[in-house]
Amino acid sequence: MEACSLCPRCCRVNRLAGEVGQCHIGEQVIISSYGPHFGEESPLVGRNGSGTIFFTHCNLHCVFCQNYTISQLGEGTPVSNETLAQIMLSLQERGCHNINLVSPTHVVPFILCALNLAAEQGLNLPLVYNSGGYDSLETLRLLDGIVDIYMPDMKYSNNPTGERLSDVKDYVEVNHTAVKEMHRQVGDLQIDENGIARRGLLVRHLVLPNGLAGTEKTMKFLAQEISPDTYVNIMAQYRPHYRANTVIEITRSISTSEFREAINLARHQGIHRLDKDYALPPLALL
Repeated sequence: MEACSLCPRCCRVNRLAGEVGQCHIGEQVIISSYGPHFGEESPLVGRNGSGTIFFTHCNLHCVFCQNYTISQLGEGTPVSNETLAQIMLSLQERGCHNINLVSPTHVVPFILCALNLAAEQGLNLPLVYNSGGYDSLETLRLLDGIVDIYMPDMKYSNNPTGERLSDVKDYVEVNHTAVKEMHRQVGDLQIDENGIARRGLLVRHLVLPNGLAGTEKTMKFLAQEISPDTYVNIMAQYRPHYRANTVIEITRSISTSEFREAINLARHQGIHRLDKDYALPPLALL
């Protein structure tokens, strides 16, 4: 953090001295909210919810972010590492099935410090690294043996779209390298007899209007270069939030046919572990 290279942007600012780069976080972590969350993927939620901690700000600047008040506008409260550790322990005490770290990429050092404190006091839940998928290989290697479940986004399959919509020029290469490393560390998602995820990779893919998410190429990459057993959540909740009205192709919600096509493309490429049992006919019948 003294010359910050935590994420692929490599801003090189001295965050220990309070300087900030693209993520707008300096020497103290900021949290927007925390608590049991029941809107996550079914293997994370179970009966008691996913113990979710929403970190303020982000290393991506997605023009359509539905949580933009947190990720872009900085809504939240600074907390110490000791307080962050107590938050984790409180989620365990409330019966949550995991600690779900939302947008952790730019605050990994704070998380590691807090985990060390919490583990000394009995924290033993699986840790979920819930990121936008723009993660540094070097930082991910620091987490080997610490993170149990990686849950990255795979937003785009071409770089011009990543630059237009998230303000990074190399999203695809960085994202693919990161997902490969995540899978190397934890493998395919393992779910216990109670339907709860214990370890592994879970990928999120948000369908965008007009095919901008590049679903077919992303699913082909997962099936051929990661594993056909990759657990994938193909998401339909896109809405034109924040500054989406500045990009004409994404000024509307997705259509039913666009979502149907995304599901069938995943199946056609060999991805069969989908988070929901989508009642759609196979691709050949459409």
